[in-house]
Amino acid sequence: MNPIEDIPCDLTEKLTLGQFLKIANLIESGAEAKMVIADGEVTVNGDTDTRRGRGLAAGDVVDLGGHSARVVNKHEV
Repeated sequence: MNPIEDIPCDLTEKLTLGQFLKIANLIESGAEAKMVIADGEVTVNGDTDTRRGRGLAAGDVVDLGGHSARVVNKHEV
């Protein structure tokens, strides 16, 4: 199992799953985010989620292809 990488994010506005995949460098583009999410390749806190617009909060862990990233509020780092 790979370590979870903490990704500081601005949580003053809604952070979506699609946005976070790009911020965390788990994907290259919005189109790729749409595909991997729709194909059920992404989990949030261990559960598959197919909603690109799903809102994320501090502490959520997103996994794609064995790479895990945790949402961290950049104002609390």
